Amino acid sequence: MKMGQWMRGAAFGFALAGTACAQQVPGSRPPQPTKPPTTTDDSGPADPNDSIVLPKKKDDAEPPPPPAPAEEKPKNPNGDIYSLRVDVPIVNLDVGVLLDKTHQFVPGLKPDNFLVVEDGVEQRVQTVRTTKAPITAVMLLEFAANSYWMINDMQNASVAFFRTLQPDDYVAVETFDIRPHILCDFTNNRDVVAQAISSLMLPTWRETNEFDALYETIDRLSRVEGQKYIVLISSGVDTMSKLTLDQILAKVKSSQNTTIFSISTGGMLAQMRSGGGPRELTYLQADNEMRTFAQMTGGMYFKPVFQGELPDVFSRISDSIRNKYVLTYRPTNAKNDGSYRKVKIYLVDNEGKPLKMADEKGKPLKYSIVARDGYKAKLPVE
Repeated sequence: MKMGQWMRGAAFGFALAGTACAQQVPGSRPPQPTKPPTTTDDSGPADPNDSIVLPKKKDDAEPPPPPAPAEEKPKNPNGDIYSLRVDVPIVNLDVGVLLDKTHQFVPGLKPDNFLVVEDGVEQRVQTVRTTKAPITAVMLLEFAANSYWMINDMQNASVAFFRTLQPDDYVAVETFDIRPHILCDFTNNRDVVAQAISSLMLPTWRETNEFDALYETIDRLSRVEGQKYIVLISSGVDTMSKLTLDQILAKVKSSQNTTIFSISTGGMLAQMRSGGGPRELTYLQADNEMRTFAQMTGGMYFKPVFQGELPDVFSRISDSIRNKYVLTYRPTNAKNDGSYRKVKIYLVDNEGKPLKMADEKGKPLKYSIVARDGYKAKLPVE
C-alpha cells in the first residue's frame, strides 16, 4: 500500500470516530478491542453490526391531547355572594361587685378572680372588661286606689330615681292598675319625666295586675337592642292578673338582656298593720315575689321603710347599672337546644380560695355579686 493511500485510510478511520478499525502496521501490536464510547448522539449505535434506530421526527410524534374544556363556575342568582357561618356559642355575663356597706363598685378584678360554674361545671373565663354605659330603663309604677301611703312612696321613689339620670340616659314611664298605661316613651329629657310623674293625681281602679303589666313590659323591651332595665316600684300585690305566678316567672326567666330592680312600697303601712292575719301574709308573699324578680335577672331588691332611704337606694341602683364587669366564655355545653342553664359566679384569689377584701386598716369588707342566675341557650333556628 502506498503511503498516500494509508494516510487517507487513517484519516477516514479518525473521521468515523472509532467506528471502523484502522489498518495494521506491520510489526505493530494488534489493537485491543475497546468498548464503544457512550454517546448522546441520536444517530444510532456505534457498532456497525447493531441495527440503527432513527429518532422520531417531531412531525411523526403523537399530537398532544386537546385541553379539557373549562369547567363552568356556578353563579348565584343576581350575582349574590353567600358565605357559610358556623356559630360557636359565646356567653356574655354582666356582673356587678359592690361593697355591702358603702355600695361602691369594686374595680381592678382580673379574669382569674372570677369562677363561673354553669350547671355544676366550671367554665373558663376568656375575657373580662369593665363597662360604664348609659341607662335604658322603664319605670314601671303601681298606681291604684289602695292607699295614700303607697302612692306617696311610689311618687317619692320615682322622683329620687329620675334625679340620678344623666344626659345619655333614656327612660320611659309606665303605670299599671287594672291595665298598663304608658305616660311617656323613652326620652332623655328630665322635664318630660318629671311631668309624667307629677301627672299622677287620683287613681281610678283598686286592682293591681302586676303580673300582666310586667309581662307586657318585658315583651316590649325584647324589641329594644342592648341592655335594658326595669325599675319596678310597687307593693308587689297582684289582685286579678290573667297570668299566674308560674307564667310570669317563666317570662322573667327567659328574658334576654333585661334586669329588674324592684322596690317594695308601703313598708310603713305594712309595719303599721303588723298585727298578723291574711293581709300581712299577702304582703310577705308580695315581697318574696319582688325579691325573686330581681334575683332571677341579676338586679337588686329593696324594701325601704322611710323616705330618707330612697336616695341611698337609687345610689346603689345607679352604681350597679353604670359600673359592671362583662365576662365572656364559651360554654362546655355547646348545644343549641333552648335549655335554661343555671350559672353561679364566685370570686377567688390566686390559689382558688374565696377572695377576701379589706380596707386600709385591714378590716374585712363584705361584698355582693350581682348577676343573673342563668340564661337560655339559643335554638338552632336563632
